[in-house]
Amino acid sequence: MYLCFPSPPPLQLRKPVVEKMRRDRINSSIEQLKLLLEKEFQRHQPNSKLEKADILEMTVDYLRQQSQQTKTLGPVHKDTQVDFTEGYSRCLQEAFQFMSRHKVHAETQAKLVNHFQRNQLSLPEAVHSTSGLKHSSSKNIHALWRPWN
Repeated sequence: MYLCFPSPPPLQLRKPVVEKMRRDRINSSIEQLKLLLEKEFQRHQPNSKLEKADILEMTVDYLRQQSQQTKTLGPVHKDTQVDFTEGYSRCLQEAFQFMSRHKVHAETQAKLVNHFQRNQLSLPEAVHSTSGLKHSSSKNIHALWRPWN
């Protein structure tokens, strides 16, 4: 005599497995937080065994503290003036190398050098006043001198 038991639906079988995987991910992430912020935890509670809730609370506190420091100190930026000057110099250097390799007419070279020198004095002030990058309109892109034109 055989007894037939109805097999549980597939969803009921998967649910405990999915739940275990979810808990494992949570525990793994909490353990990673504990390792990443170990020094911070030792500073606050040196001899205590941390529970998961403690780790999460201290992580939130630490992130808030870091966020506040970022707001008060402001984002760390390199000096835009220095960046601009370095980029402009590099551009000039490459333009002169191009002209010497491709034997650009002396008159064109003189005009270009003159143009670069005039603009070098006025552009850094514009960079400082915008405090960021300005997007060029499509009209300005077509007005640029290009060696292949």
